[in-house]
Amino acid sequence: MGNSWNAKYGLKRVINASGRMSILGVSAPSDTVMEAMKQGGQSYVEIADLVDKAGDYIANKIGSEAAVVVNSASSGIALSVAALVTRGNRRLSERLHQEFIIRNEIILLKGHNVQYGAPVETMVHLGGGRLVEVGYANEGKAEHIADAVNDNTAAILYVKSHHTVQKNMISVEEAWQVAQDKEVPLIVDAAAEEDLRKYVACSDLAIYSGSKAIEGPTSGIVAGKPQYIDWLKVQLHAIGRSMKVGKETIFGLLQALDEYMVKEDKSEQEKASLQALMALNDIPGVRVTIVQDEAGRAIYRGRVHIDPAAVGVSAKEVAAALQQGDIAIYTRDYGVRQGYFDIDPRPLLGDDIQVIESEIRKLTGGK
Repeated sequence: MGNSWNAKYGLKRVINASGRMSILGVSAPSDTVMEAMKQGGQSYVEIADLVDKAGDYIANKIGSEAAVVVNSASSGIALSVAALVTRGNRRLSERLHQEFIIRNEIILLKGHNVQYGAPVETMVHLGGGRLVEVGYANEGKAEHIADAVNDNTAAILYVKSHHTVQKNMISVEEAWQVAQDKEVPLIVDAAAEEDLRKYVACSDLAIYSGSKAIEGPTSGIVAGKPQYIDWLKVQLHAIGRSMKVGKETIFGLLQALDEYMVKEDKSEQEKASLQALMALNDIPGVRVTIVQDEAGRAIYRGRVHIDPAAVGVSAKEVAAALQQGDIAIYTRDYGVRQGYFDIDPRPLLGDDIQVIESEIRKLTGGK
């Protein structure tokens, strides 16, 4: 964001070292994506036709049978649930929360019922589903899901995310096997995942964010079986009306997807850029290491461990102070209670990494 905007609206400069996070605007699309949004926004188009053609284009790119653009992965959950609960019935869709629908149970592993900026269960209820949690916070087995399936089951929902409990949880492939055995549709929320083909292959509906890995405008993709995508399109004239997608967003997403499918893997360059933080190891009580993403993606981050006994401040206090500075630096702070925070190199621009190193040095008493 240019300084003129910062001055005009009173906004701080933000350095995003936390990843593709919604609270900071997720990602910074390329000039070509922004140009596609401008051209798309400044022309007229039959929206229903655009929805169908864009869906076909995306499906062809990611290897699914059908797809539809939605306004976020979050609404993708609500719309997918609504599609499978109403089964494309227009009246039930229009009266979603007024009519009682008996087959409305959505089975979810307890360890997957997470808060990602909003609770997963809220999106399930918004879509007219009734959540049935199975398993335990530290254990999710195939039989936990299988045993819960009954005549009122509308779908199984599997959340693939770093937010979820990782240990003792069945894989998406195992959940897919249960869904097929029980003949129940499987929805996979793969919002931030980078492999766009993988989750389409082991689900009936796969949900991706358009603005995370793909780095498009704020948007989402639901891809899967044609019947279910048709049912979801009925929702666009019901609860989906409050989640509608602008034409400029669709054109921007299609351009971002084109670019994403031919993008070279930058993980090694990003990993190398983190070397700029290694100088912090000369500060007593500060230790910097490089770690791989907890959900197994090819993403590397700088982990800054802080020993409060030696430094005089905790990791939590340093992370908070970085956010509150004149330049707001957002780290990935899930581990602050364990004494560390992470620096995600993917969203960094210009001299961001040097500013981060210098601010951490100041806050930890380094010279």
